[in-house]
Amino acid sequence: MIIGYLSLIMMLVAPILITATGGMICERSGVVNVGLDGLMSIGACTAAIVHQQLELAGCGRISLVIALVVGAVVSGLVSLVHGVASIDMKADQTISGTGINLLAGGLTVFVCQRFYGTDRSKEFMLGMTKDALGFYPTLYISFAVIVLAWFVLYKTPFGMHLRACGEHPAAADSVGINVRRIRYIGVLTSGLLGGLAGGCAVLTQTIQYTDTFTNGRGFIALAAVAFGRWTPLGVFGASMLFGASLALATISSMIPALKVVPSQVFNIIPYLVTLIALIIFSGRDYAPKASGIPYEKGAS
Repeated sequence: MIIGYLSLIMMLVAPILITATGGMICERSGVVNVGLDGLMSIGACTAAIVHQQLELAGCGRISLVIALVVGAVVSGLVSLVHGVASIDMKADQTISGTGINLLAGGLTVFVCQRFYGTDRSKEFMLGMTKDALGFYPTLYISFAVIVLAWFVLYKTPFGMHLRACGEHPAAADSVGINVRRIRYIGVLTSGLLGGLAGGCAVLTQTIQYTDTFTNGRGFIALAAVAFGRWTPLGVFGASMLFGASLALATISSMIPALKVVPSQVFNIIPYLVTLIALIIFSGRDYAPKASGIPYEKGAS
């Protein structure tokens, strides 16, 4: 039973951790991406449709891999809209990210309407399956993503350049670092990982995509970035906390002593925990100093 509970928790943690890692990298480069929830939706919708279509064509289990890759790529391409608005046009990054969320809501429904004539994807027969230990492959994907992010950020010259662009872009520019290119890479990474997370979620937690599928988990991932103090280890811990609070709603229905409590109480806990975390860390000087501030070459 303990393994079952742990498997459920990690199933919910994985998409949050992957998305939060992308958000962290993006913010460390100096760009805030509040469109993570929309990017997750686009990735989930794309992965569900691709997997269902390839499954119907008899492609077997390889369709899961293809679906994840295509979902990540499509979401990454959409994230470049935020990149153009935030980096080249110097637009307000919060408004641009909000636009991505609104775009995703309409775009995914439109695509489903074109494919299936309804606002959701058609059900696929089989998603990801658990391994011998009782865990989904998404667990290992999320762990690989956060470890790779730590290595790149702190053990490679590129990671040093990316962190410099988020802290002191003018100084980075003065020593020959291409701030614009680094920030685009940060935004693209957040899009790719957001789409990958959406695909991981839809292929483990359900059998079809619906327009309410993400249910605000992209915003929880965004909060995990702040709660984790923009560090890989902190993001990992915050994602575990928020994922566990999401799982509590499901676990509570399996425990007789907790059935007397209305399920709605447990459903609000993840968002309550998120709000408390944001309140605790609001005003703290942990964020990259230039995060959310457009950089203009040559400006003082």
